[in-house]
Amino acid sequence: MSETTTPEPTTTAEGPAAAAAPAERPAGDDGGLFGTFDEVTGEYTPRQIVSDDLSDADLDAAYGMTFVSVEEGQMVNGSIVRIDTDEVLLDIGYKSEGVIPSRELSIRNDVDPREVVAMGEEVEALVLTKEDKEGRLILSRKRAQYERAWGKIEQLKEEDGMVSGPVIEVVKGGLIVDIGLRGFLPASLVELRRVRDLQPYVGQTLEAKIIELDKNRNNVVLSRRAWLEETQKEQREEFLDNLKPGEARRGVVSSVVNFGAFVDLGGMDGLIHVSELSWKHVDHPSSVVQVGDEVEVQVLEVDLDRERISLSLKATQQDPWQQFASAHKVGELVYGRVTKLVPFGSFVQVGDSIEGLVHISEMSAHHVDLPEQVVTPGEELWVKIIDLDLDRRRISLSIKQAAEGGVVAAEYQEAFGEHNYDDEGNYIGPAGEVDESVAEEIEAAYESIESAESY
Repeated sequence: MSETTTPEPTTTAEGPAAAAAPAERPAGDDGGLFGTFDEVTGEYTPRQIVSDDLSDADLDAAYGMTFVSVEEGQMVNGSIVRIDTDEVLLDIGYKSEGVIPSRELSIRNDVDPREVVAMGEEVEALVLTKEDKEGRLILSRKRAQYERAWGKIEQLKEEDGMVSGPVIEVVKGGLIVDIGLRGFLPASLVELRRVRDLQPYVGQTLEAKIIELDKNRNNVVLSRRAWLEETQKEQREEFLDNLKPGEARRGVVSSVVNFGAFVDLGGMDGLIHVSELSWKHVDHPSSVVQVGDEVEVQVLEVDLDRERISLSLKATQQDPWQQFASAHKVGELVYGRVTKLVPFGSFVQVGDSIEGLVHISEMSAHHVDLPEQVVTPGEELWVKIIDLDLDRRRISLSIKQAAEGGVVAAEYQEAFGEHNYDDEGNYIGPAGEVDESVAEEIEAAYESIESAESY
């Protein structure tokens, strides 16, 4: 085999030949796939394409290599290239733009896409459908945010952390807070006390604790009250330490419920139980107080462990029983109205919220089988006080003994005292002037007594 000799480069007086040297090629290459470059100037000269050197299959493969590959459930990134009223197009480097329907843009309902994203904005989305029946790539920005947020929220829940976000909607029973997903904040957990009007919270950014988490049900329950209690613990403890049973405080009724009313004392809420609202019988607390009323209350009890305050409204008002007892005594005659019949007698109202019992044995001088044989509900008559037990709040009355006469109570003296009768016992009224209406009332009252006595 003869040796192949490499010719010497041609030189001139000016130096090396101006002819371009061939470009170096990989070992074993035939030189047909590469262009050339000038070693001196570094200028590259591409090879001339004289015919198609890729088959259709190779061309498709080469074309496909320029695009990203996607699978359903995959997270992708891209830029917004078009915004319509019902959808947004996202360029993720795929063979066609991905479509994000407007309902998949945000966790907020019925939003305008232009309020959510902007042209050219970089967006992360989750692949919902690689190719729908129209051949489109369907994406979801909302689901991508959800997946990202869920992991963070699970971690915060484990760490007993706090989340924050704007209130985006008022729903039945509470608020929806945007924390990367829809967090539900019950109305009872918005403040330290229940709030009835939730609309003012829309748009506000709230901080809350996560109290319930269920990914399978897509359920996240928040509590702002828990966060407030935690952050205001020192202030509450100081407030409770300075609150003493028996002292009077002014406050504003913050809410009314079936079992009472809550009063804001300027630092914490206290409860007035329905039994402490009034000395009278209360059918519902709303008949006594309304939200916004300013009231003076007495502190009954302070529970430091449970952080609860018991209040009384009626304790700041005069006790009608005490008032009645100080103005009346046993043996006096008082005027009353029959309110209720029972097998053993009848109840007669003799003062504001004051009722006494006429036992069946005190209804008449004669034997009585049933109270309705003597009196009827609503009937007005004179009765005599025969016993007054302030501690037990009980008054015993007698129709029978009232018929025997006696001294009328002070409040009736002006109208029914002895000076209102002549020597023959006829009623003449104050200052000797006959008051027909009063006379009729007293005559009717005595007629009822006489009829009971003659039974």
